[in-house]
Amino acid sequence: MRYVVIGSSAAGINAIRELRRYDDEGEIVLVSKDESIYSRCILHQYLSGERTLERLNFAEYDFDKVYNVKWMKGREAIGLRPKDHVLVLDGNEELPYDKLLIATGSHTFIPPIKGLSEADNYIGFRNIDDIEVLKKVPEKAKNIVVLGSGLIGIDCATGFLHMGVKVTLVDFAGWLLNKQLDERAAKTYIDAFKEQGVEQYYGVAVNEVRVKDGRIYEIVLSDGTVLPCGYLVMTAGVRSNVEFLADSGLELSRFGLVYDEFGRTSDPDIFGAGDVSGQGLIWPVAVKEGMVAAANMAGKQEKMTDFFASKSTMSFLGINTMSLGMVTPEDDSYRVDTYDKDGVYKKVVSKDGVIVGALLQGDLAYGGVLQQMIARKLDVRRVKKPLFDIDYSDFFHVEEDHQFAYKE
Repeated sequence: MRYVVIGSSAAGINAIRELRRYDDEGEIVLVSKDESIYSRCILHQYLSGERTLERLNFAEYDFDKVYNVKWMKGREAIGLRPKDHVLVLDGNEELPYDKLLIATGSHTFIPPIKGLSEADNYIGFRNIDDIEVLKKVPEKAKNIVVLGSGLIGIDCATGFLHMGVKVTLVDFAGWLLNKQLDERAAKTYIDAFKEQGVEQYYGVAVNEVRVKDGRIYEIVLSDGTVLPCGYLVMTAGVRSNVEFLADSGLELSRFGLVYDEFGRTSDPDIFGAGDVSGQGLIWPVAVKEGMVAAANMAGKQEKMTDFFASKSTMSFLGINTMSLGMVTPEDDSYRVDTYDKDGVYKKVVSKDGVIVGALLQGDLAYGGVLQQMIARKLDVRRVKKPLFDIDYSDFFHVEEDHQFAYKE
């Protein structure tokens, strides 16, 4: 059996680990544009100089030898012929496969901003090549504008904090990390970044960039605000890397590659995992999807659950936050419980007695309990104590043989 995996990030690397766990004899081929393994979640620490390239590596030092993998580094997939079971690489090299995992990830979306096509001082924030460019930016630009305040945008802003430049965050959303946080939790970070000298503009778009001699020098926002800009970093959106699949016949959505909870695409021998779905997945989800796809590639049925997609843990400027599920109620049918005191903010969103979302900031000790309650869809109405005092003992009892059992 020959397994071919495209992509050396969270989904692809963890898929290989899982493949080898189920099949110690099959041939595994890894195809990647990257020549090293690194975590995109901590690229900002490479930008700031806190980590070396080696310390970005989240895999074993000799990963390919440990898992007996043929690693084709610096190679790009340019086509796919599912009927022939052939992946086409740059140079028109044909690579046969029995089972294929597409974990090619995504790339930065460059919006059609007026004047941008005339400039060359802008870039995305997705890979090592981007960071190598950005590390040199402070030598020639003192005003850095980061477009987008999601996890990637905040990572980028954090990386620049101590590099002697002025950082400005711009986002169309009403507050930073709006997919993970409510307005109250976001304010903690907004205030902290303000103290660090980061200027922030929310609820606005970039209407135009003003360019002189091929370089952006000012940015015009939708409310008329004009910002000085020596370099623009795009983090507001991504697009899945599925261009090479255009003529493959595989089912694609407007976001990216389509695959089910087993990782299966429209072809029974082709699987998908990670950002290639175009759904803006977070690291733990990409890891789990890679593992699930690999298990099914090896003939061991595993299924992805929605629970993994609901969790996001972050730490910026020494402030720890955990976001679980739905943190902003869709309507008035939801109950919201909050605790806000001495730098600790807790919020639980429930409906009909079942917790559907939660936020913890400043103290994450209650996170494990909340995760289990959300995952198990436990009814908290029968527990006669304040919601933030609930623990595991409220849902389990000890049987005669001293085993813990769930209270029905």
